[in-house]
Amino acid sequence: MAASLEVGIVGLPGSGKTTLFNALTHAHAEAGYADRPHVGMARIPDERLETVARIVGSATSTPAAIRVLDAPGTGPALLGNLRRADALLGVVDAFSPGADPGRDVEALRLELLIADRDHVQKRLETIRRQAKSGDPALRREVDELERLLAHLETERLLSDYEGELPSGLEPLTTKTLLVIQNGPGGIDAKFEAELAELSDEEASDFRDGASALDEVVTRLRDALGLITFFTANENEARAWTLRAGQSALDAAAAIHTDIAHGFVRCEVIRFVDLVEAGSRAEAARRGVQRLEGKAYAVQDGDLLQIRFTPPR
Repeated sequence: MAASLEVGIVGLPGSGKTTLFNALTHAHAEAGYADRPHVGMARIPDERLETVARIVGSATSTPAAIRVLDAPGTGPALLGNLRRADALLGVVDAFSPGADPGRDVEALRLELLIADRDHVQKRLETIRRQAKSGDPALRREVDELERLLAHLETERLLSDYEGELPSGLEPLTTKTLLVIQNGPGGIDAKFEAELAELSDEEASDFRDGASALDEVVTRLRDALGLITFFTANENEARAWTLRAGQSALDAAAAIHTDIAHGFVRCEVIRFVDLVEAGSRAEAARRGVQRLEGKAYAVQDGDLLQIRFTPPR
């Protein structure tokens, strides 16, 4: 299977970040020190999925999801576990007496910057040793890493760095950081974690309006530039995510690498056309089901049926 999109949760001690993690993932992680991140999956709500399932006659439906990692602290080594994340959720305390969310955001950014400085410094030490071989490419990387380190030591984020970053560096301070206030004016993480223990129907009875968690996930989707596509048969209707502009081949890889390797063609029906037709067969009869190749840019709401040659 292809890797899921990942988001890391970071926050100062007592901010409620693990509580938010539990609310998003329906996990039961314990707050406090750990030597590795808590990992779970957060569903991405999409009302269209149930409509697709009903029209196609699918027995079950599975929403798209984002892999969530809760960093167990703010030290450089612990934050380093989040270097492959696509975005970060920064949880700040807005409920304690004397809480100052703005101050905590700046403290959190500084922790990320220190983690990047530590990371760059260690890489620089390694590349310096390797560069003694005389390899020109390694010498150039040493020069670039020295400039990066000087930049970080002036407490500037790598998102503000004007040069090109070495490949594979995976800095934290270039990632999208979405700030989540845990308290008035934001999200009540404790309340949402308690509701996560209930069924969706029961939880809605206790809410005044839409789920605050849905808003968090929607902000993530928008920040990452995600679109949703669907697959469906009699067994299951399922939602998947891609970044806007990605291709049918990328969609195949999101489902399974074997499907991408054996890709032949893709049958596409727009969601609105499926709803108007009322069935996949009627959509084909009306001529609104199209055949597309690997390079087709998948559109939000597309229902895809990917034809592929299974591996031998």
